[in-house]
Amino acid sequence: MTGMETTAPLSYDQAMSLAQSDDPVVRKALAERTDIRPEILYFLADDRSPEVRRAAAANATLPKQADLILAKDQDNTVRESLAEKIAKLAPGLAEGEQNKLHQLTYETLETLARDQVIRVRQILSDTLKDVVDAPSELIKTLAMDAELVVSAPVLERSPVLTDDDLLEIIETGPVKGGLGAIARRTQVSEMVSDALAATDDGEAIADLLSNDSAQIREETLDGLIERAPPAELWHAPLVRRPHLPGKAAIRLAQFVADSMIDVLQQRVDLDAETLDAVKSAVQRRIEKSGQGGGDAAESRPDFLKVQPPIAVAERLFKVGKLDNKVIGKALHAWDHGFVLAALAVRGDLSMKLVQEVFLEKSAKGIVAVCWKAGLPAKMIAQVQSRTARIAPTDVLQPKDGAFPMSEKEMTRQINFFRDLAAKGR
Repeated sequence: MTGMETTAPLSYDQAMSLAQSDDPVVRKALAERTDIRPEILYFLADDRSPEVRRAAAANATLPKQADLILAKDQDNTVRESLAEKIAKLAPGLAEGEQNKLHQLTYETLETLARDQVIRVRQILSDTLKDVVDAPSELIKTLAMDAELVVSAPVLERSPVLTDDDLLEIIETGPVKGGLGAIARRTQVSEMVSDALAATDDGEAIADLLSNDSAQIREETLDGLIERAPPAELWHAPLVRRPHLPGKAAIRLAQFVADSMIDVLQQRVDLDAETLDAVKSAVQRRIEKSGQGGGDAAESRPDFLKVQPPIAVAERLFKVGKLDNKVIGKALHAWDHGFVLAALAVRGDLSMKLVQEVFLEKSAKGIVAVCWKAGLPAKMIAQVQSRTARIAPTDVLQPKDGAFPMSEKEMTRQINFFRDLAAKGR
């Protein structure tokens, strides 16, 4: 490869000769050099080979005019390469900058932020999500993107977005999942929390309640607690909210699952009077349930009386995030509804079947469902004891790290409960 095997400086004529070579490898190597004249790189930015244009796009010394041209290149990978480079130039780039080169860079960023290829926009978002002085209008464009993989990074992380920006985005209505990204931001203000709480996005509200750094006014929290009884997804984060007001704890004790009551009673920030009131609320529940005369619905655990968050589990499963770690966290958080939803989705089982298994407190049935859902054998004991509240002496333990039942027997259990679910109660 004559002339390209050395790092010796090239004359203008040598570089132009190489730029006109028939060998794309030679032209690509030239496009990667940072010591050649700008006009040579500008020439290579219009090369017939996408690989050469891609190399030119990644070159930090490429003229800004060529950047803007490559932002409209027909090859996706060329624009992706340009996005990776140009996003690093965004810090400190104010809109309306009079410097011509800055204007060209800003125009290039704006063009890429509206690129038809998701990956190009995603690269910008991922690169700019933590940049303090990125152009605000550019960040807002990415925040309102129609694809969550583009909007979520800046919605969740960008310090450029002000409360006014976030309130505008909430009011306008971001892509599904966008409100959740806002709810997970560090130090969500009271105004933003109020706006999120006023939406009908149960998953975003659950994220807000789970965010210990989110500032939530007591009145807002009271309103959410009043809406919470059928929203089991909120129960676990509610009982774990830091600085939980006493009256909120007492109200929660009136409807959350028994496991959540345990969490409430173990909180060290509740005074003795509040804990006594919690115990009284629990006692009234017990007495009230005892007057039901054997109503089957009343005898069910709380998490079997409400619809599990199937949509949440399906969304996580679709993007490959409904893994054992996520289910394990739900188990430790006593989030039984989510555990049921995860088992149903991963096992491709009907929710009715899964509910029947846990309603019967069938250790064998639960082991079979866990197996069908692809859980490791080491997790089956936790599912039985924590979620189904099966007595320790009745829990089926793994045997030598494997399931304690044969696949044939577990399949038989699945079929039995499928028939039971079909018949109904």
